[in-house]
Amino acid sequence: MSRASGPHPFTPAAESRGTARTPGGLIVFLNGTSSSGKSSIAGELLPILGDTYFSMAVDAFHAMRSTPPDLSPDQLRRVLLSTWKGFHRAVAGMAAGGNNVVVDHVLSEQWRLSDCVDLFVPQDVVLVGVHCPLPELERREQQRGDRPPGLAARQMTRVHAHGRYDIEVDTGAHGPLDCARQIRDFLPHRPRPTAFEQLRRAAGGARAAPKTVP
Repeated sequence: MSRASGPHPFTPAAESRGTARTPGGLIVFLNGTSSSGKSSIAGELLPILGDTYFSMAVDAFHAMRSTPPDLSPDQLRRVLLSTWKGFHRAVAGMAAGGNNVVVDHVLSEQWRLSDCVDLFVPQDVVLVGVHCPLPELERREQQRGDRPPGLAARQMTRVHAHGRYDIEVDTGAHGPLDCARQIRDFLPHRPRPTAFEQLRRAAGGARAAPKTVP
């Protein structure tokens, strides 16, 4: 029997109506600038969590893609947009299947955060702010040599602009394993409402607010 006529069981619409849903996996969402240490934290975090987790990084999705070299700037922007949107939906699908996920992402554009807030079950997300002082970011960029100079500096003011996290770590003051342990120890005691719940409520309030007449 076809299922095309009904909503997908993990759509945000089904969750927001309060209908019954299959329990999903936990999403540990690492957000920080390029070179802030998210991948290193994820690598240390998975072995110490004591449960099955999948590591999903947006860079890995970009690496999967074949892109013709003669795309116009507008075409390339559309390809990148589709990649980011597909990544978000892949994460949502894995969690909806009951899988725990550690996400490595850069929320340097507001729409990326809004898309994730709409897609993910907000009480199942632990939003982790990964911080690092700018001089250390610049040192890491130079050492890596595979990022445009100044990329982290350009992202820095935008990545954390939403201002809400469940937990924050500083990779300038602590190594990846120490940061991973901080996150692991926080998970059993995470408070409600979660940062994603607060962000969804704020977004709903902004959409419902009446327009002012000048």
